Parts: sequence; structure tokens; C-alpha cells
Amino acid sequence: MLNELNGYYLSQEEPARECLLAMRRYILSYNEDMTETWTHRMPMFRYKGKLFCYLWVDKKTFFPYLGIYKGLQVEHPQLELGTRKKMKTMTLDPMADLPIAVIDNIFQQALQWYE
Repeated sequence: MLNELNGYYLSQEEPARECLLAMRRYILSYNEDMTETWTHRMPMFRYKGKLFCYLWVDKKTFFPYLGIYKGLQVEHPQLELGTRKKMKTMTLDPMADLPIAVIDNIFQQALQWYE
């Protein structure tokens, strides 16, 4: 699993790679109950063993994004449903600082559905 995870991050082009690695560090440090798994051939993060979020890169724009598993329950203007049925996503600008306050707000709302 660790090889697939590391391979995914290392295979990304800059600046998306550094953005994804920064998000990975942030998510894993956000809460001691967050863990990273390789699920559905992508890096997924679990909260107390339950799917919480994932990181991916848009194939058209090459911008990384954060997917929130229980996104339907989270209301935030930065989250988009798009064509998905369950999850909402937030596009990340790899050339800008991570919007930590926004991500914190989204995570706080999402964690309510796991308690």
C-alpha cells in the first residue's frame, strides 16, 4: 500500500505534486484518528476507519482537488457537486497557499457526520 501511495504522489507533475503532498501532510495532522489508505486506486483518508476524503488531479485542468466523502451533508460555497451523486469536491490552486481556514471549516462540518 505504501508503495502505491508514494508512487501516486511522486508520479504527479509539479506544481500539483507539492500541493498534494502538502494536503496529505495537513490531512494526516488534522486529527489523530485520520489514516491514509490506497482505495479504488487513489489516496483515501479515513476518520476512525470510515471513508472521509480523497485527493486527486483533474484530468483536464491538471489541478488537484479534495473530495469530501459525505459532501452532500456539507454546505460550503467552495464545494462543488458536479456530476457526482455523493461526494463534493474542492479544486485547489497549486500555485497558491492552501486555503487552510476553508478546509478547516469543511472538515469541521464533515466530522459532525462521523460522531
